[in-house]
Amino acid sequence: MDIGTLLGLILCFVLVFGSIAMGTGIGGFIDIPSIIIVAGGTFSVTFVMFPMGAVFGSLKAVMKAFLFKSPDPQANVRQIIQLAETARRESLVALEKVSVSDQFLQRGILLVADGTEEGIVRAVMETEIANMIKRHKSGQNVFKAMGVYAPAFGLIGTLIGLVQMLQNLNDPASIGPAMAVALLTTFYGALLANVVFSPLANKLAERSGEESQYMEMTMEGVLAILNGEHPSVIKEKLASFLPPKAREK
Repeated sequence: MDIGTLLGLILCFVLVFGSIAMGTGIGGFIDIPSIIIVAGGTFSVTFVMFPMGAVFGSLKAVMKAFLFKSPDPQANVRQIIQLAETARRESLVALEKVSVSDQFLQRGILLVADGTEEGIVRAVMETEIANMIKRHKSGQNVFKAMGVYAPAFGLIGTLIGLVQMLQNLNDPASIGPAMAVALLTTFYGALLANVVFSPLANKLAERSGEESQYMEMTMEGVLAILNGEHPSVIKEKLASFLPPKAREK
């Protein structure tokens, strides 16, 4: 579980509502109609912009921001080196019997063991990477859209509140409270956009980048095995995908 994502969200809400509690109190910042306008409007327009399957899929994808476990590139390099040693010691066909936990690596190794040409192996693996990135971008775009339209619906709610306030100017005592309620929708929209939707979209993009880099490294390792490169050469080649500290380990 990614503690950083959860901790960041909790900390943001604690800081915002904690400062409110130390001032006028949280009660003055709770208005159900304003919440309905911002939250309901944002989700409604999201269904207009994207297919229903993409919206529900993005809600499932958001769990990756909390439960995503980063792949271990060092373990992947070690496994690829072992496969390269097996292929060098025995043959490429022998790789078919080797147990591989990573499905993407296993698919590439099976293609190699079947005697598939390098161009086809590369095309198949690159296509899988591209489709993975496309699926991930669909979820990211949903949350980016929510981050854009939440403040917009906050502004719509504020305008509604101002119109209602201006219709009751004959009661000066009600102007202050009415203005406060009108501004709450802007507050809700800004809060959701800058604390929830936009940060989650960025986190999903970061996760997708990690996964695509991991898969690219795997693909280069598979192609190196196919070309019969020495395990030590493969190790140096794959090390370029790792940060300097990880290379030392």
